[in-house]
Amino acid sequence: MPEFKKRQFLDFEKPIKDLYDQVEQIKTTAEKNKTDVSGYVQVLEQKIIDTKRNLTANLTPWQKVQLSRHPDRPYTLKYIDKMCTNFVELHGDRNVKDDMAMIGGFADLDGETVMIIGQQKGINTKMRQLRNFGMANPEGYRKALRLMRLAEKFNKPIITLIDTPGAYPGLEAEERGQGEAIARNIFEMMRLKVPVICVVIGEGASGGALGIGVGDRVFMMENTWYTVISPESCSSILWRSWDKKETAAEQLRLTGNDMLHFGLVDGVIPEPAGGSHWDYDEAAEILKQFLIPVIKELKQIPADLRCEQRIEKFNKMGFWNEMPEEA
Repeated sequence: MPEFKKRQFLDFEKPIKDLYDQVEQIKTTAEKNKTDVSGYVQVLEQKIIDTKRNLTANLTPWQKVQLSRHPDRPYTLKYIDKMCTNFVELHGDRNVKDDMAMIGGFADLDGETVMIIGQQKGINTKMRQLRNFGMANPEGYRKALRLMRLAEKFNKPIITLIDTPGAYPGLEAEERGQGEAIARNIFEMMRLKVPVICVVIGEGASGGALGIGVGDRVFMMENTWYTVISPESCSSILWRSWDKKETAAEQLRLTGNDMLHFGLVDGVIPEPAGGSHWDYDEAAEILKQFLIPVIKELKQIPADLRCEQRIEKFNKMGFWNEMPEEA
């Protein structure tokens, strides 16, 4: 966990920062004067927890987008480290190269061997550049598909952790078949014979998320978003400016509750008070305890039936009207 002095605060998190500043100031003063202020500090710490809960209980869609991008938020490797043991990362798509924005490998989740795959953004400037800010190239999606097929070969459940602003939109990515790679993943994931669970842990944008987002169960963490386009890009297209990004976020209906209402996800996973960036251990434990019974449930379903249910689940998505035939 980042230390308080190294933390970054969003604008709407200022009340939390002010309370932490008070605690630090009181502790410093008490240390100089050698006085006991533990009781007062305890009251302030409880107030901090209450403030965190109150803030996250009334977030706007745009604020949830901001939280999903929080620089202190845990990424895929952090969840793997906190939830799993014996993680063995596997590299390369056996075709072009190893895409560092997409990571995956076998791991032990509470005694269950699983294949866990996800996007990784990087925790500092150098690592963000190495990970391409979580935007995978075609090689990343082909690596993910290779690992999924490997899991199917050994009859191991698959968990995908989605956190990307989108697939990499560069010219070279398109030349190497970005669209085909994502479409192939969607097609193949529909037919996998092993349980597949997808969780949006941060940003879930466009085809970059869909490329590893087809599963028997799809969940979202509480302070995440999932939609076809980012609010900024939507604003720039509709209003020719980023100034309407908050309006775009609201109109896109991109939060977990919106997605659950539309039937596009199967559940929303709660986060620690204030968001996952405040307590990595608790966030990972919540996710772990959520995943374990789902894996057990899916393993009880015969493979062919599970595959049929997955296909039917995605076929039912969306709303449409058929025009009556003209007489």
